[in-house]
Amino acid sequence: MGVEIKVEGLTKRFGRQTIWEDVTLTLPSGEISVLLGPSGTGKSVFLKSLIGLLKPDAGHIYVDGRDITTMKEGQLYDTRKLFGVLFQDGALFGSQNLFDNIAFPLREHTKKRESEIKKIVMEKVELLGLLGAETKLPGEISGGMRKRAGLARALVLDPQIILCDEPDSGLDPVRTAFLNQTIVDLNTRIEATFLIVTHDINTARTLPDNIGLLYRRHLAMFGPRLQLLTSDEPVVRQFLNGRREGPIGMAEEKDAALLEQEAASGEKAPDLPPLQPQISPSDGERRVTQRGPMLARSAPVDDVREILADIADGRSDGGDLFERDESGQIIGEDRIAQIVAANRRMAAQSDDMPGRPAARRSGAGTATAVLERPTATAEDGPDGDAEDSSIDDLLEPGDDRPDDGGVRVVPQRSPRPTPAKRTAAQSRAAAPDPAGHDATAQSPAAHNPAVTRRRTPGPGER
Repeated sequence: MGVEIKVEGLTKRFGRQTIWEDVTLTLPSGEISVLLGPSGTGKSVFLKSLIGLLKPDAGHIYVDGRDITTMKEGQLYDTRKLFGVLFQDGALFGSQNLFDNIAFPLREHTKKRESEIKKIVMEKVELLGLLGAETKLPGEISGGMRKRAGLARALVLDPQIILCDEPDSGLDPVRTAFLNQTIVDLNTRIEATFLIVTHDINTARTLPDNIGLLYRRHLAMFGPRLQLLTSDEPVVRQFLNGRREGPIGMAEEKDAALLEQEAASGEKAPDLPPLQPQISPSDGERRVTQRGPMLARSAPVDDVREILADIADGRSDGGDLFERDESGQIIGEDRIAQIVAANRRMAAQSDDMPGRPAARRSGAGTATAVLERPTATAEDGPDGDAEDSSIDDLLEPGDDRPDDGGVRVVPQRSPRPTPAKRTAAQSRAAAPDPAGHDATAQSPAAHNPAVTRRRTPGPGER
């Protein structure tokens, strides 16, 4: 059975560079969660922090109720036995064949006989489609096979927590589909807690129970799958649907001028792909830890959002859109009200202008915002109630505290406008040097002591 991981106020920096800060979430026991985000937002750093390979600058990580950030090395070594980790590049030993790579955790952490080790290793080799390659070295196989071998090694100790850093990179679509099915079947069998970092949109839309998104050094959002898939938050909507229109650009964040240009173009955003049912176990049974709500059929995003709202407001019973239990009750119906409340609150905080991040206007200019410090909407107790969220600072006097699923919007400063560049001729005309030198050559140093001052040669010295 998997264990719960609770992260509170986690911050990581390398020198003066902040990777992410104040990250708070709960990975529910036995559920599959996916972590998304543009390249370079620190997703791999987050995984390494969870297993204690990197020490955070602030915050706490509770694994099965124990804070690993305060553990001594011996205690941390024992806690790591709960984890199975697939690193981004596979992290195989280049001088050992696949069999020995996969067998390494068993030889390191157990006292099993070699015959037992061989049986376990060959079982994982067959499970991941590597039969016949177990005697080859990592350099003799493809990148996709190395990734599958790394996953096989992560599974040999039957861990309670499995972390996968882009398990589908380097795999073709067919093998990615098989891998996703394998993860679901594993979760059904051993009920481990999974956290998967991926850029594959189809995986993110069909595999997990929960989805999180890192953006602009914060956790933009974390919650049940349908909460993010039906969200109108521009960065979430853009990423989960693989669209060019939105706040994410090639350099992670588009500048204000480009966002204004997109908004002023008046072009209709392309239709979003319909939402698909979540991947089910091969035997057709529902996972014990699968708490829903789960789609029973594909449907347009807007239709799903509308029906969720109608269910929350008591205007609909959901029809045939959602999976139901033996009594006819929608599986995970208690979560629907939380999903709708969270999405409504975000919509209320957003600008009317399409493609712009959720925002509040404060004084001059445009105030942009990111979603920060969500409280996990997974069940924290037998009654299925989520934790109380910290949104008091956003409420006006006299407002009721909404059940918003634990998401709050934090206003951020608007980026300063970039001043227009002047030509050298314009600069000389504006500020001529009495000695006939180009004054603009020294202007950066005049404002920034870190810039080395350098004399510009006069006409007779060129």
